[in-house]
Amino acid sequence: MIEGKYYYDDGTEYNPDLYPKPGICLVCKKDKDPNEEILCNLNRMDQHDHIGFRCFAFEEDKEK
Repeated sequence: MIEGKYYYDDGTEYNPDLYPKPGICLVCKKDKDPNEEILCNLNRMDQHDHIGFRCFAFEEDKEK
């Protein structure tokens, strides 16, 4: 992986900026955590064409 870029198994580039972030991510503690960014992007990438979004790492940010 080139730093900052993601690719599907077939070599097609995935740009997370082109897909809307699920609402659950917007109220998650990890949303703005740079240490979680890669894992969050990979999770969203894996589910971008699914109906509904699930994240087992979700932690609600009570301050939002």
